[in-house]
Amino acid sequence: MAVSFPDILVSEGLLSDEQLAEAISLSKNSGKKVQDEVIRLGYAPSDQVIQALAKSYGLKFIDLTGMTISAEVIGLLPESIARENTVFPISEDGETLRIATSDPTDLDTQEKLQFILNRTVESTLAPRESIVDAINRHYGLSDGESADSMLQEFTDTQIDFTETAVESAGAKSTEESSDAPVVRLVQLIITEAVQLRASDIHIEPFENRVRVRYRIDGRLVERDNPPRRLLGAILSRIKVLSKLDIAERRRPQDGRIKITADGKDYDLRVSVLPTNHGQSIVMRILDKDNIRVGIRQLGLSEGDFRNFKNLIRRPNGIILVTGPTGSGKTTTLYASLNELNRPDTKIITAEDPVEYYLSGINQVEVRHNIGLDFARVIRSMLRQAPNVILVGEMRDTETAQMGIQASLTGHLVFSTLHTNDAPGAITRMIDMGVPAYLVASSIVAVLAQRLIRVICSKCKQPFSPLDTQIEAAGMTPEMVAEATFMKGRGCQHCGKSGHRGRLGIFELMMMTSKIRELAFQGAPTQDIRRAAVNLGMSVMFEDGVRKVAKGITTFDEVFRVAKKVEK
Repeated sequence: MAVSFPDILVSEGLLSDEQLAEAISLSKNSGKKVQDEVIRLGYAPSDQVIQALAKSYGLKFIDLTGMTISAEVIGLLPESIARENTVFPISEDGETLRIATSDPTDLDTQEKLQFILNRTVESTLAPRESIVDAINRHYGLSDGESADSMLQEFTDTQIDFTETAVESAGAKSTEESSDAPVVRLVQLIITEAVQLRASDIHIEPFENRVRVRYRIDGRLVERDNPPRRLLGAILSRIKVLSKLDIAERRRPQDGRIKITADGKDYDLRVSVLPTNHGQSIVMRILDKDNIRVGIRQLGLSEGDFRNFKNLIRRPNGIILVTGPTGSGKTTTLYASLNELNRPDTKIITAEDPVEYYLSGINQVEVRHNIGLDFARVIRSMLRQAPNVILVGEMRDTETAQMGIQASLTGHLVFSTLHTNDAPGAITRMIDMGVPAYLVASSIVAVLAQRLIRVICSKCKQPFSPLDTQIEAAGMTPEMVAEATFMKGRGCQHCGKSGHRGRLGIFELMMMTSKIRELAFQGAPTQDIRRAAVNLGMSVMFEDGVRKVAKGITTFDEVFRVAKKVEK
């Protein structure tokens, strides 16, 4: 008798009953498959989930990592069909073509393929990201339709794209000629960035070249160098897509692009900045799946996770999330709002700008040009009788005081600050001009965070760190004895970097009576930190070292983003 997929997940120890129930519940709400929700929540590696799925359907699991398929077999399945349906040809046996798919229940695709190819199609299972990677590796090589090959085509043919020619042609021609080389080049740059899991695309002009870089897992990676003469055409294409003024070259501009890449919809936030060599463009790639994480997946330690869950259930008070730009503050706040987003709770946010659109939450975009700033939005939103308020950032005294008034009148307020650690948020608020007694009475907790890269699950291997690293981390011989140190060897899955994905390291400072007293007295940051550590707060550096000991990340990553705090 066949065993169901959920039963296999639990019996093989991949998921607990509670985790399975959560994945099934989310699956019903989102309309996605249970396996997709399990992988998205990070409860189990995708290859193990798909192996369990294969077992439940009596199919074969195949590992595509590093696998090379002959050009004859690749030629049997057109690239457009492979990409559209996320399937990949594995082998040919007479009139039978074996393909890799990630969804065994998609019989419509199998029947469609049999009709189009006029041969029997046999399915094996592989994780979706492995299939996409295999398609990129094989079809990219055989078809040559990549950003690199496009640039080679431009260099070989010496097509002359001057800025005047593009501008005189106008936006109409750029939009209509979707087969134009520059149109395809921009689309390929965006698609390649999405496939490489980049969070930003940087297009920067220099004297003799244009540099294209992607930010992957927080680190910038240089990819292409289009000829300088293509700058005007690339700029015009991106401006047309984001509905910006093509003729404006002197002022910064901001816009948005909605695109579809690899079968998914993405929002791109576009920023254009004039530099001495031309206009520089940064496109932030916003993927809705990135903010559908639960609080459990953020990386909080067990103790901090329990405390944070209790904090967000409070009826009132301010919870601050602090850290530099790009430290994952928005993801943490949205994870908290997702947890609280129920039919009986009214949530309103004031953001500058609204990055992700959340279903069931009232989101207001700050517009400084018409006088709609944070303070004015907060004042108006209080008349809407919300239970929970998110203020994008405590930028000035007026915004901070409005947020505090909201918390004192029975609202739970989430907001962010740019400080280096959790205790620094208290002194920053007082420095901004908020009375110390208001800060002490309204703030209930401060969560400081940074993002560290996670060791690649495909190529991680045991590793012996240097004695100097262990000493610098302050680890005791007992901690070293219990630790499992790992390091990524570097493989195709992680782009030879040894890291894939990121996780947060945190310090959660609860506002105890002692810390309230120090805040009320306007005590310096060092005194507040000392008191918080004595009362049990674990600092970010220690949280990072614990993750190194568990084989999640490396010492180098922790030393890069956090510093050891002298107690």
